[in-house]
Amino acid sequence: MRVLSVNTGIARPLRVGTRSFLSAIGKAPVSDAVSVGRLGLQGDEQADPSVHGGLDKAVYAYPVEHLPFWQKQRREAGVSLFDEALPPGFMGENLSIEGLLEHEVWIGDELHFPGCVLRVTAPREPCFKFNAVMGLNQAGKLMMEHLCSGFYLAVAQAGSLEAGQPFRLVPGRRGLRVSEAFAAKRLKHLR
Repeated sequence: MRVLSVNTGIARPLRVGTRSFLSAIGKAPVSDAVSVGRLGLQGDEQADPSVHGGLDKAVYAYPVEHLPFWQKQRREAGVSLFDEALPPGFMGENLSIEGLLEHEVWIGDELHFPGCVLRVTAPREPCFKFNAVMGLNQAGKLMMEHLCSGFYLAVAQAGSLEAGQPFRLVPGRRGLRVSEAFAAKRLKHLR
């Protein structure tokens, strides 16, 4: 398991139809080590702290194994004419990770990096801003159907992160997998 990219972004206007909303979903890779504090990565912003950011959602990790699925969805919808790879941070993630999927990680597990420790707290819940960035009206629905949410992390031990670093999973209490928590949220939305 390793971090392929560390991504940060600032809040800026995002146009959805005729309306404009503040969003920090647009993240870009950082080439140097990034400081990690209790509220997340240095240089990263969240536009709506009621749903992103804070102590329990300080960092968002997304498995790169899901990106081919999203490339295919965008290509089939005519959003992307070519089969270009989605750039790091495109999903709004702070950490583009490899080797750890939602069904393999539990709420409360810790990810131990060389310079910090992050604790898994919740799956991401997609919103209308995600649909807009993906260029797919049903992107949030597809994320829920395919259980490919990524997960939020709290900072258990502040420090630093850098692209290319390996990390290891240290089991927590193992009560609920991220995929199970996301599936439960999906059922709630269907009612």
